[in-house]
Amino acid sequence: MNQHDVDKFKSQLLAQQAELADMESLSKDSTATVELDQSSVGRLSRMDALQGQQMALETGRRRKQELQRIRAALDRIENGEFGYCLSCGDEIAVGRLTINPAAIRCVRCSD
Repeated sequence: MNQHDVDKFKSQLLAQQAELADMESLSKDSTATVELDQSSVGRLSRMDALQGQQMALETGRRRKQELQRIRAALDRIENGEFGYCLSCGDEIAVGRLTINPAAIRCVRCSD
């Protein structure tokens, strides 16, 4: 893999990181505490709100995991270790990195 490819993946990772950070700041309201007062909110509406809150919390957890993977990939770029499988040490195919630049394993080791 040449430096042009690495720069392309770095800019892609930075764009993904910025997008996820924006989504994180927009989703703060959906994880807020659900009102317990049944006189203002019906039982079914409250259950729906609780379900929505749990879904938002899970989405936030997955977003944080993806941000961690992106940060790790950016660290590997800075250390010159980007594009190599963490299991076997072989180079990860550029096509695989194009689909997921945060990939840490080659196709053979990911099974």
